[in-house]
Amino acid sequence: MTRAAAPVVGVVLLVAVTVASAAGLGVLLAVTPPAAAPVASFDCTATSDGEIRLVHRGGEPVDPARLRVRIRVDGRPLAEQPPVPFFAARGFGSGPTGPFNSAYSGRWTAGETASLRVASTNRPALEAGATVEVRLYAGDHRVAAPATTVQAASTVSALSSSSSVPSGT
Repeated sequence: MTRAAAPVVGVVLLVAVTVASAAGLGVLLAVTPPAAAPVASFDCTATSDGEIRLVHRGGEPVDPARLRVRIRVDGRPLAEQPPVPFFAARGFGSGPTGPFNSAYSGRWTAGETASLRVASTNRPALEAGATVEVRLYAGDHRVAAPATTVQAASTVSALSSSSSVPSGT
């Protein structure tokens, strides 16, 4: 009779150890708060040739490796979203700059600019007068959602060239 009791006692002890371990892990996970999203401010510009630029205006640095970017045009999400950081991605021109580029190292700090170019094959298109909103997430927490009105690319380049100093002056 003692032989039959040994396996039962072993199973009961194994179940007790498993339950105790699960309870301990549950307490540990409940006590450890998730990482908070950084508090930061961003400005955004967009042009009809597909370029979107974001400038970190202040606040905490942002880790590009934790960053998720979602772009909306007139309230509609782009068909292809940028997998930040990246170098080449479907729906976008290659070679984004700053923290959007996979070669960037470090954290995105105040004063730094990141840019990308939405490909003409991505929809909806960035047309002059449209509203672009760029939502930045760190993990599941929204960091910022700057918005801007798309400017005609020719207007932006004309403003840039008119502000330059003529040669020989």
